[in-house]
Amino acid sequence: QEVLGEDKLMAILKERELKIYWGTATTGKPHVAYFVPMSKIADFLKAGCEVTILFADLHAYLDNMKAPWELLELRTRYYENVIKAMLESIGVPLEKLKFVQGTDYQLSKEYTLDAYRLSSVVTQHDAKKAGAEVVKQVEHPLLSGLLYPGLQALDEEYLKVDAQFGGVDQRKIFTFAEKYLPSLGYAKRIHLMNPMVPGLTGGKMSSSEEDSKIDLLDSKENVKKKLRKAFCEPGNVENNGVLSFIKHVLFPLKSEFVVLREEKWGGNKTYTAYETLEKDFAEQVVHPGDLKNSVEVSLNKLLDPIREKFNTPELKKLTHMAYPRDSKEPVEKHTKNCEPEYEVIPSQLDIRVGKVISVEKHPDADSLYVEKIDVGEPEPRTVVSGLVHFVPKEQLQDRLVVLLCNMKPKAMRGVESQGMVLCASSVGEPRQVEPLDPPAGCCAGDRVYVEGYEDGDPDDELKPKKKVFEKLQVNFRVSEDCVAQWKQRNFLTKLGTVSCKSLKGGSIS
Repeated sequence: QEVLGEDKLMAILKERELKIYWGTATTGKPHVAYFVPMSKIADFLKAGCEVTILFADLHAYLDNMKAPWELLELRTRYYENVIKAMLESIGVPLEKLKFVQGTDYQLSKEYTLDAYRLSSVVTQHDAKKAGAEVVKQVEHPLLSGLLYPGLQALDEEYLKVDAQFGGVDQRKIFTFAEKYLPSLGYAKRIHLMNPMVPGLTGGKMSSSEEDSKIDLLDSKENVKKKLRKAFCEPGNVENNGVLSFIKHVLFPLKSEFVVLREEKWGGNKTYTAYETLEKDFAEQVVHPGDLKNSVEVSLNKLLDPIREKFNTPELKKLTHMAYPRDSKEPVEKHTKNCEPEYEVIPSQLDIRVGKVISVEKHPDADSLYVEKIDVGEPEPRTVVSGLVHFVPKEQLQDRLVVLLCNMKPKAMRGVESQGMVLCASSVGEPRQVEPLDPPAGCCAGDRVYVEGYEDGDPDDELKPKKKVFEKLQVNFRVSEDCVAQWKQRNFLTKLGTVSCKSLKGGSIS
């Protein structure tokens, strides 16, 4: 999408082949958008470039501890195996690539000294600005996030490359490197940027936004389910993740795309230029359903070799060890009927930001409100909440709330409630109740998750007999900073922490 330093690039190519690196922080599981840089790495190799792939394990820890220290090595091994499987899936020769782990050189005396030297010339403003699109932004950022851009800049020198390749979301880090590396006496590098594939929900495809992404190990059933839910409005080509995946992955790999459809709708049609497909979609010649079905078939062809490689005891074990909270394997204890009891984890809960559209008193219950709440779906949900004695009606109207969305609908005095507004409650008497507050700037439908539990699909519906919510809810608390937590892990959205106004140490229900 963009090149910084094209003149220098051309000058090097007149003398020798380009040395380039692509890095990835080993945090959440890689998803299908990683095929965008993988296909470009294939292009670099075909062009004769020397390509290094960096598994940036230290960066993963520094980015708001997205990868706990004890899991760094396991996640790096997972990334190496899954990235290699991706490359093999699209026919890239691995013997031409160099693979490097960040901590192999980032803990050396020389690198550490350079990190200190850099910290003596970089302003806090520039460090924060550089990481704004990459490092998780929270209300009270850790110092580690400010170090992140400087270390990524130093990687260019220590990997001895001419250029760094990454997503356009890293542009600020790249310009930061161009500004500060010369201050240490190091050369300014070339920067190459690929476009970002919109997620299935319309925004950036992200490991922490479960509904926005398709995991590389998702089953065919999950691929179908996620594509069915994907934003793909008839005629709308803006922020269309399905179309973007065709444009940036399938076309570059195959040079064509086949829309599969029944004969009564015109039969299959092969497109050899993306622009023609986009024009037909915009004019509604191509139906969203046919487009999704066709992407599903093409995507599964790419994912099948990866699934097959990871269908071994060794790699299954590695996956569960690197991402233990994704596992829903039976725990050791058994119920009376000898059936295994399943561990419950926060990612089973479908919690979203909701906006209260209307609030009315329940016609048959003085203590209940009936609310219409927008959670990013075509129609608002009807929710019954026992908040009449705690929150004035005008304080609920038009405010953002946190809603549990996958509880089984329940009739409450004749009105079916399709969710639960999560609230903080005081410990003592008189009882006080405050709805949880998402961070400012959130939108209806934004996902709320527990820190460290970003991955994994929520259950379609919580089964009352399994008491998933009840088992998790006993460990919901409000911290002394009024932050909502589960076992001292923060409730988060992509914009920061979920909180309440004043009920320190309270429970959440």
